[in-house]
Amino acid sequence: MAAAAPHANKPRRIGVNSTILKCPMISSDELKKQAALAALEQVEDGMKLGLGSGSTANHFIRGLGALVRDGLSVVGVPSSERTATLARAEGIPLATLEELPHLDLTIDGADELDSRLRLIKGGGGALLREKIVAAASSRMIVIADGSKLVDTLGAFPLPVEVNHFGIGATTAAIADAATRLAMPATLTRRLAADGSPFVTDGGHAIIDASFGLIRDPEALSLALAAIPGVVEHGLFIGLASAAVIARPEGISWLVA
Repeated sequence: MAAAAPHANKPRRIGVNSTILKCPMISSDELKKQAALAALEQVEDGMKLGLGSGSTANHFIRGLGALVRDGLSVVGVPSSERTATLARAEGIPLATLEELPHLDLTIDGADELDSRLRLIKGGGGALLREKIVAAASSRMIVIADGSKLVDTLGAFPLPVEVNHFGIGATTAAIADAATRLAMPATLTRRLAADGSPFVTDGGHAIIDASFGLIRDPEALSLALAAIPGVVEHGLFIGLASAAVIARPEGISWLVA
């Protein structure tokens, strides 16, 4: 459901312009930035934050860095090596989940989300660490432009992180699981930009699975999780507590 910002603080004026523009020609990247800036207003001094990965999360990290340089005290746990590199460059103090096993808030993007805050994530390849960080957090806020909000998940291929050993058998088992759920399955091993097999931060491969419309994400989630060789999948169910959606006409919130 749509709602006002949960636990919203007063708008910050610390190094970040949080004005939300209303312009019909606004770019997708600018909308991502606006969603990130709106989420920044949920950050409080002393918080332990999970830092997401991807282009939208990067806008949040840059905005957070500006606040840190102006005196905000937070500690971040990054969900990918790329996020860690950017956060360090922004001067954000970092820790690990070994040091901080319980986080206050995670801010991350999504490749798709529905009105029940079920997500597809992992387009950037960081789904395993993203899910671990989100699960360690009291709250997860998703930041996205309006194009990511869909009626039914599945237009974006579902990333499935798999072990290299037995990848052929694992891929076949994913196809079999889809058949049992009466879903089509086009499975493609992800490649890096140079054409070599993509390798995650954890050293695994990714199968991008096109299942068509995913009408029962919970059933698919359980089926994939039961397959030996599947390390993790990109369905995030029951993790997000709210989402900030930026459209040309302004910001809206979805709350679980």
